[in-house]
Amino acid sequence: MTATALPLLVLTLFTAAINVGIASADLAAARFVLANSAAVGVPRSWLPRLAALKLAGAAGLLLGLYDTALRPLGAAAACDLTLLYLGALGFHVRARVLHNLAFPAFFCATAAATLALTALS
Repeated sequence: MTATALPLLVLTLFTAAINVGIASADLAAARFVLANSAAVGVPRSWLPRLAALKLAGAAGLLLGLYDTALRPLGAAAACDLTLLYLGALGFHVRARVLHNLAFPAFFCATAAATLALTALS
């Protein structure tokens, strides 16, 4: 067992779980999701697609844990999520909606940390 095995497991499971949670909020058109997306200029019609990307990322992360042969899939999923949340940060900055920037930054940080640990393992 490598030194990164347990942290990778915990972080990957956490990252997958929070992405399933926020994707569920997207699909349910939760009030806070609608307010945030409207504030940054994301059309409501994008929410199911964004939720699908988040769910695909979470599934890829979990598959990457399942077998070392699937580890590259986990890395690709972590990269997908990192890029997705960098885009979200860009939308927030472009729209000058900075009061809730911590949320996409947190999601981006967990995805980037998962990518880093996956690459190290």
